[in-house]
Amino acid sequence: MDALEEWTRLVAPTLGVDPALVAATQDDVLDMVRDVAHGVVRPAAPLTAYVVGLAVGRAGAQGEDVTAAVRDALAQVDELLSAWDPAAG
Repeated sequence: MDALEEWTRLVAPTLGVDPALVAATQDDVLDMVRDVAHGVVRPAAPLTAYVVGLAVGRAGAQGEDVTAAVRDALAQVDELLSAWDPAAG
């Protein structure tokens, strides 16, 4: 087991998150973080992941499907990235 798998195996249940949800969306989240880090600025990557987590938590608290909420939030971030103009920032 590599360090990422081991960490995820430990942190997800510790924080009360279903490891299956993490597994189902992990690659998409990592892609988003990479894209934000390279397309905006590196500190925006963890902050964006945090904001996505807050949005997904809110959706889950409202009874929405959490996996769908992750995918929706990532799609919204992708749209923002597509329109991002670094010269305007």
